[in-house]
Amino acid sequence: MNDETKPKRSKFEPVRSDFLVFGSPQIEQAEIDEVLATMCSGWLGTGPKVARFEGDFARYKQVDPSFVAALNSCTAALHLSLRAANFGPGDEVITTALTFCATVNAIIHAGATPVLADVNAHTMNIDPNAIEAHISPKTRAILPVHLAGRACDMAAIMEIAERHNLLVIEDCAHAIETEYRDRKAGTIGDFGCFSFYVTKNVVTGEGGMVIARNTADIKRIKSLALHGLSKDAWKRFSDSGYKHYRVEECGFKYNMMDLQAAIGIHQLARVDENWERRRVVWNHYQEAFRQLPVSRPPEPAPDTRHAHHLYTLLIDEEAAGISRDAFLDAMTQQNIGVGVHYLSIPEHPYYRQTFGWRAEDYPNAMRIGQQTVSLPLSAKLTDTDVEDVVRAVRRLCN
Repeated sequence: MNDETKPKRSKFEPVRSDFLVFGSPQIEQAEIDEVLATMCSGWLGTGPKVARFEGDFARYKQVDPSFVAALNSCTAALHLSLRAANFGPGDEVITTALTFCATVNAIIHAGATPVLADVNAHTMNIDPNAIEAHISPKTRAILPVHLAGRACDMAAIMEIAERHNLLVIEDCAHAIETEYRDRKAGTIGDFGCFSFYVTKNVVTGEGGMVIARNTADIKRIKSLALHGLSKDAWKRFSDSGYKHYRVEECGFKYNMMDLQAAIGIHQLARVDENWERRRVVWNHYQEAFRQLPVSRPPEPAPDTRHAHHLYTLLIDEEAAGISRDAFLDAMTQQNIGVGVHYLSIPEHPYYRQTFGWRAEDYPNAMRIGQQTVSLPLSAKLTDTDVEDVVRAVRRLCN
């Protein structure tokens, strides 16, 4: 290996000896005990713990339990919401150019066509003006993403939807605690889709939840999530006696297991406690980086509650003296885990080749996607962990 091919090393000694994992969840004894009890019960698949978790989530979101369904991912929640709305070939769904690929993939899997809208340069959420510009006679829905836990401009989005007779499907993967004008994220549109992935604010390892406005959609979603079987087919092995089932349509395998719900029950019980800890860390970062040549996230808008799921900095190489990718590498060398949320959707080869999208047509999403970096933000972080992150960022940007 010659000097040109050797990886470049930081001129600093790492700020810590052990590696700080990005997004490591806080798991406590209550979750461990509940999982063990579930394993001892013999009921590992979809069962009473899933039903309990659904009820707890419905109470947290202040909706009737008959309006929620637990699934194995937020991707499944998005896909089945689109299916429940009967979208398919010829239908267009407008979504943001700055999101995880699952948002767009769910539209594609439903048979519909994704249409991208650029984001607001300040909030990084989908720009209502850009939505309006992309509406066509084929448009059937808007799929906004509450990026990093910041509420989208739902008043403007809902006004557009009502005027054009469109459905709204909220991607709340980052937004369990998010509120907009005293309304819970995921209860404003026609569907709300949530993630309990291992890095999320409420963790089940893998998992998701959907909220709908009516029980008919939830019944169909629950059926589609379990092969298209008739209602309560999961109870066929319960102590109430064998239940015959019927396949009512060609469904999927998207159901949540009791093993997952066992974790989520106690995670959800601490959701506000954990949110408060992340809020403290988020605010500490805001103050610590105030004088650095980087762009910090804007403060939460009035009449909203930010979920504080991600803390992102924008690294402009000209201002900061270091490129975003060099910053990522250097943080790793400092033993600090970091993430990128996200490259803009048109920068990925599949979407360029399939839809002909060009990143430069979405300038705000492209710039943010090329500059953004996410720092550790978890209720598990100790004060020492947080100070290590601050020291590492200050070293690299000074």
